[in-house]
Amino acid sequence: MRPLFFLLLAVSASAAVHEADVCVFGGTSGGVAAAVQVARMGKTAVLAEPGRHLGGMTSGGLSAVDIGDPRSVGGIAREYFTRLVGKYGKKLEWDQPFKHTGGPATGGAYAIEPHQAERVFEEMVKEAGVKVLRDAKLASAAKSDAATPDRKGAGKSARVTSITLENGDVIHAKVFIDTTYEGDLMAKAGVSFTLMREGNAKYGEKLNGIQYDERFRPRSEFAQPGSNGRLENGLGVWDRDFPLDPYVVLGCKDSGVLPLVELDDVGKPGDPAPGVQAYCYRLCLTTNAANRLPITPPADYDPKTYEIVARFIEACLQNGDDMDLRWFSKHDPLPNDKWDFNTATFGGNLPGASHAWPAAGYAEREKIAKKHENYHRGLLHFLATDPRVPKKVREDMQRFGLPKDEFPDTAGWPHQLYIREARRMVSDLVLTEHHTFGQTIAPKSIGLGSYGTDVHEIRRIVKDGVVIREGKLAGSRGGFGPYQIGYDAIVPKKRECTNLLVTFALSASHTAFASIRMEPVFMITSQSAATAAVMALEKGQDVQEVDYEPLKARLVKDGQVIEWTK
Repeated sequence: MRPLFFLLLAVSASAAVHEADVCVFGGTSGGVAAAVQVARMGKTAVLAEPGRHLGGMTSGGLSAVDIGDPRSVGGIAREYFTRLVGKYGKKLEWDQPFKHTGGPATGGAYAIEPHQAERVFEEMVKEAGVKVLRDAKLASAAKSDAATPDRKGAGKSARVTSITLENGDVIHAKVFIDTTYEGDLMAKAGVSFTLMREGNAKYGEKLNGIQYDERFRPRSEFAQPGSNGRLENGLGVWDRDFPLDPYVVLGCKDSGVLPLVELDDVGKPGDPAPGVQAYCYRLCLTTNAANRLPITPPADYDPKTYEIVARFIEACLQNGDDMDLRWFSKHDPLPNDKWDFNTATFGGNLPGASHAWPAAGYAEREKIAKKHENYHRGLLHFLATDPRVPKKVREDMQRFGLPKDEFPDTAGWPHQLYIREARRMVSDLVLTEHHTFGQTIAPKSIGLGSYGTDVHEIRRIVKDGVVIREGKLAGSRGGFGPYQIGYDAIVPKKRECTNLLVTFALSASHTAFASIRMEPVFMITSQSAATAAVMALEKGQDVQEVDYEPLKARLVKDGQVIEWTK
């Protein structure tokens, strides 16, 4: 007992107490936007980040940014990207629609290097005078009942009074904003959330729950792509689903399934089911030999792990494909001989491995992240060296390496796993595909979303004797323009917490979230949340009681785009 006692005593002795008007938990892109907005409105902000870096995915490898319609992006998000591309002598045309080239609204002028992205985030918080706490891992949240009765007569409402970090530090604030990808503070505060794909019946949707989309149904033949790597229907060569045999011994169920394939219940389309989108690392790779580090495989690398990939290659060759590296990762050019590597049918995604992440502790998350890294390193090594891989692909892969000038504390590997989806709050307003498709307009708009419905696979399972990516969806929103994100989707139910706002793990169905989840939108909702937090603080109000008209006026004044009039 003595060693534990002295350890606790040492933690207590070194612990600090931090005071601020607003505590922003999560140093993501949204976290920076929220903290900067608080400071610009004349209040003190503490930005607490569980890791060491600011910017989340925007500085963590997602370099060809999913913008949607540039005209829908305003405020600090627009300011950030304008400032960022200005470092390359570029100028963004925010008054122009995205110019499509057969695919989604991604990249182009918005393609940037991760270290430059992080530099701009650091500059912005420093200029605003934001206090940043790093390695600030959340241990608990303390709540107390407020004295003001709930207007609906539901009794007293709860407020977060402080949060305690794993190192013993305590942060006191009047208002808290959860800008984590996982909704960690929201969960510690006892706010309702879900980890379920709700199913179509719950909100009258069509794309929720278990899905076997026709576009990604395994088929024996595919047309050949154009020079941009896409078919006439927009589908890229990185999305080719053949009817691959999943068993260790071809055609023999008793032999078990191959690695990277789950033998799971298939399920009925549209039914509710657990599981979040697949995660991956968005790699920044370079072809510059002077700036290139080798991509080493994991210590336990075994080419048998990638047998299903070898079968995919065989099917592609039988289809007449002249394969190159795009078959395994859409990759977009960045400045200075760098490329942003996304995922594919067999790319960086590791379906199923993400499911435990949202509820896991920090130590367990490190293990899950390492599992993703080892899988991805092994895949790239397989593509570069295995004789079953076409020579053209091997030579293409061998040109790339990790850049020395990116992510130096992790030897070129990104520090941020791509958390596409985790917890989602359940509040009085739940945004659904009715909102994202324009069939219902969310009230009290705080910003716009404009990206398509983009759901990465939830599971890679066996269905009808072949491998299928269950849950994979990618498409438009029925031609509807940018849609409104309602204020009530970023505040909890009043009886649960009255001084917390949640800006990534906001209240939305699984299928609506698939559009809302993009980084520029995250920055928009976070700036708007910070504006509301300051207004609630100044008026002595609960966040649910903020008067929308003054909030709207301030958002417009600060450059937010909250209505679509184009």
